[in-house]
Amino acid sequence: MRHLIPTASAVVLVLTAAAGPATAQGSAQHDMAMMEATDVAGKHLTVTPHWPVQPGDSARADSIVEVNEAALAKYGDVAVAEADGFKMFAPKVKKQKVYHYTRRMNAIKARWTFDATAPTSLLYAPQPDGTVRLIGAMYTTPPNFTLAQLDARIPLSIAQWHQHTSICLPPGADVEAGLTTRDPRFGPRGSISTEEACRAAGGTFKTRMAGWMVHVNMFEAPDQVWEHKH
Repeated sequence: MRHLIPTASAVVLVLTAAAGPATAQGSAQHDMAMMEATDVAGKHLTVTPHWPVQPGDSARADSIVEVNEAALAKYGDVAVAEADGFKMFAPKVKKQKVYHYTRRMNAIKARWTFDATAPTSLLYAPQPDGTVRLIGAMYTTPPNFTLAQLDARIPLSIAQWHQHTSICLPPGADVEAGLTTRDPRFGPRGSISTEEACRAAGGTFKTRMAGWMVHVNMFEAPDQVWEHKH
């Protein structure tokens, strides 16, 4: 079996391209999903709960991994990924534990359908010699997806989807600047986690930074395939 119940981990990079257009119905769905989700990884990260294993969950998860391995192995050479339109997200953020190479068209496609061969991002781990090694892929959905909709894409008994939430960006800063700030109050690791405190500090409060995300580390050891590595 290629799957494992993942553990929650610290805040990772923000991907704004994954968020879809907001609607009244979508907002209600999002609020429902957020109420059902469990924040177990700190003030800025919301993750989905583990659902009971249902018949077919294991086979479905294993099939996604197998499709991934076959379709994405060519991106072991990061130059091939770049030639296909994947671009490093937040290149100004140095010494990242995992680099996200994102293809915007895949993020847009993911708003409407799930294609295991077209992840929003490819995940690369930096190596001691300065190169990067392909470890997996990240898939996204709109932020208003319910838990049932997330489960339909990748079983919640196997994987944990996550969102980056309650983040205060520095005054006048964009997302990438918020990632690089040295002010301990701001960004995805910042001390500020409420709109009131963010407004008092002159920042821009984001209830959520993007849609739901999930990592599939199909090029890692079997016991790490469904682990959120950040």
